[in-house]
Amino acid sequence: MVKHFDAYADIEWDNPEFRIDHDDPRWELEPGDVLGATEWYRSQPAGIRSRIGLRMLTTFMKIGVIFEYVLKRGLLDFASRLPTGSPEFRYCYHETIEEAQHALMFQEFINRTGFEIPALNGLERRGADFVVKYARKFPELFFIFVLAGEDPIDYVQRQSLRENRDGTHPLLRRIMQIHVTEEARHMSFARHALRKRVPELSSIRRGRLGLCVPIILSVMGQTMMEASPRIAREYNIPREVMDAAYRKNPIHRGRIYEASTKLFGLCDELGLVNRWSLGLWRRMRILPEAGPCITAATQ
Repeated sequence: MVKHFDAYADIEWDNPEFRIDHDDPRWELEPGDVLGATEWYRSQPAGIRSRIGLRMLTTFMKIGVIFEYVLKRGLLDFASRLPTGSPEFRYCYHETIEEAQHALMFQEFINRTGFEIPALNGLERRGADFVVKYARKFPELFFIFVLAGEDPIDYVQRQSLRENRDGTHPLLRRIMQIHVTEEARHMSFARHALRKRVPELSSIRRGRLGLCVPIILSVMGQTMMEASPRIAREYNIPREVMDAAYRKNPIHRGRIYEASTKLFGLCDELGLVNRWSLGLWRRMRILPEAGPCITAATQ
């Protein structure tokens, strides 16, 4: 039996244990977090450390709400063009329903933190429209966008659930459990759709897809796994601290790589990794300089 969750029936929002307190030390970044490991972060007062951690979580959830908004629009557009009787139609609508529940869940968490997180600005809204249109014009590229958004956050949440069960706030743990469970189905569908559709593409479209993947994945990985410039400004995080935590940190780069391996493996399987695109994967800093053995097609 497949379990479908309800954002309000399956989370006890009014449970006293789920109360959000900005000074709760459980919001602090763990020492294993690349920003949390910096001397600057460790030197901050406890209340600032907890607020930065909570503010980062809230921002990631807002990104999730926006991502789900784009995803739902694209899925519905894609489904509206499917032939009568297509089994994909039913799945698209099931996923849209679940993604709507995720957005409700994330937004309720945001509301309860009291943080003001801005909505999409005009440029970001045009970007969302740009992605959505590919569900109609180039569905394979749209499903790449889906996986590029879901793989990094799935990696982060699974790592958190596996490594820090006792120190995680129970409300956050419950949200991650629900999200990880349902996203596994969604990512499976996207991979199935790509395995079915990519071999039928022309060589020109396959080449275009292969070059787009590392760019999209690099942008989405940074968005989902790094403190935003807005947070750096709000908490006066020095540029050199951000550089040390993210841009110049081999540990962070290794985690970006780990979060990218599933999509890289799928692209390699589908023949989208070749001697031209492989260099782009490395230039976008989502593969190590000396990467794993790649199929003969890239040689």
